[in-house]
Amino acid sequence: MTLARQGATVHFLARDRSRAERARRGMSAASSSTNVSYGLADLEDLDAVRAFARRFGAAHDRLDVLIHNAGAIHPQFRTDAAGTELTIAGQVVAPFLLTRLLMPALLAAAPSRVITVSSGGMYTQRLDLATLQLPASRYRGVTAYARAKRAQVALSRERAQRFAGTGVAFHAMHPGWVDTPGSPPRSPASTRSCARSCSRRAGRRHHRLAGHRAPCAPGQRPVLAPPGRQARIHAAVDAGKAPAATRELWDHLDAVTAADPPGGLAKGRPEASGEQAPSGVKGRRVGQT
Repeated sequence: MTLARQGATVHFLARDRSRAERARRGMSAASSSTNVSYGLADLEDLDAVRAFARRFGAAHDRLDVLIHNAGAIHPQFRTDAAGTELTIAGQVVAPFLLTRLLMPALLAAAPSRVITVSSGGMYTQRLDLATLQLPASRYRGVTAYARAKRAQVALSRERAQRFAGTGVAFHAMHPGWVDTPGSPPRSPASTRSCARSCSRRAGRRHHRLAGHRAPCAPGQRPVLAPPGRQARIHAAVDAGKAPAATRELWDHLDAVTAADPPGGLAKGRPEASGEQAPSGVKGRRVGQT
């Protein structure tokens, strides 16, 4: 919302057309901006992600800020058609693929940045490709979510190193603890009581990270920012094994997302016709998933 008020052209990604349209109208009214639009795709469907990226690239020649903000805790074990558990599919594989597909637009807008909204829940899990996806027999939604968030942050750090000096910066941040149905029932009362203030701080962090235009410095590291302080990401990643595990995960994701689906994507997805067209007004473009 703040970005729209500041004059940014905001294009967000949603699964449901009617809910997306309500969100667009609400954001436009609250920000007095006509530069709010949306695209349709389910992040748990890689074909839809590829189709969205192709449509976005056809309509925009640059992207100043990409915000990965989608998250879900699935109560039951479910997989996509390829057998990937949906938490990993939608919160690890899809953001990796979307960032790669939108990289030309990010490079064209440099200095630009990619912001991954992770979670402090990642501190409870280590990164290990062999155990990243829980088996159905031992599935717990909160654990799957924490492992996905750990992977997100590790991949953000890896991408920052690989793209150092290009002008594209990568950040990971913790939005604050919020009392939601997915939160563990044993969450401390102090955590539950701070839900509103944490949400407000999260919005301000989005704005600060997205609005900061300093170019990426060589060797730049992303930052995971818990409420009230910032911590370098290497402090949150297991020493020794993590870099190798991250590279192994990167190579795996690079392989599974490399090819377009059979038949290509020229025709797009059925829901493409329901997208809200970009306004065409020039300005900083911010994409949010």
